[in-house]
Amino acid sequence: MGRTRKTVWRWRIIAFLLLAAMIAAAWGWWEAIRWQPSRTDYPTQGALIGASDGAVDFRELRGAGAEFVYLEASSGAGDRDPRFARNFAAVEDMSLPHGVVHAYDPCVSAERQAANFVTIVPRDAGLLPPAIALDRLASECGDPIVEAGLESELTTFINQVEGHTGQPVVLKVSARFEAAHGIGNRIERNLWLERDFLQPDYAGRPWTLWTATTYFRGGAGEEPLRWVVVQP
Repeated sequence: MGRTRKTVWRWRIIAFLLLAAMIAAAWGWWEAIRWQPSRTDYPTQGALIGASDGAVDFRELRGAGAEFVYLEASSGAGDRDPRFARNFAAVEDMSLPHGVVHAYDPCVSAERQAANFVTIVPRDAGLLPPAIALDRLASECGDPIVEAGLESELTTFINQVEGHTGQPVVLKVSARFEAAHGIGNRIERNLWLERDFLQPDYAGRPWTLWTATTYFRGGAGEEPLRWVVVQP
């Protein structure tokens, strides 16, 4: 009988601990999807939006605290975000400050990528500085010549984008790209870094934009959104 009681109590304790863990996990998830960095520390906050986010209600996004939006526009030599034109028109109608992002492909020539960018992104001095997303590694191209010439080709692309937009670009550098290529300290442009919940420090110098969370749910869309802050 004593053993039976001990077994029952043991299982009750285990059940209680499991329930407590589930409650803690649910609370942590709830906090994570609503979290934004402190407005005191980072007064200017916004979002990065692309086709992967599905349909986004930009009025709701503004209501969630977004003061600017970056829109994914083009990638490589020919890919274009299928929602770019729709999203661009929506933020224009909302008079929400906005900029564009091109995903750079080191395996494709700078000239072909620039041609893709300039045919989809209007020449508009009112846009925020354009961003170049750097994530794909040159080693993935399978050509040592491409890897050796990465910085030169990227610089050519930057010059062509800046010539089109009339503004210096922002380099949106992933941690793995920086680890492989160390671009952050070699090309003097403002940096856009990324790390959920904690400030990134992998580029060796201060960032200008930070993707602070990729889990934010503010009622603007069905998918979690990428929330971005500006260094004050």
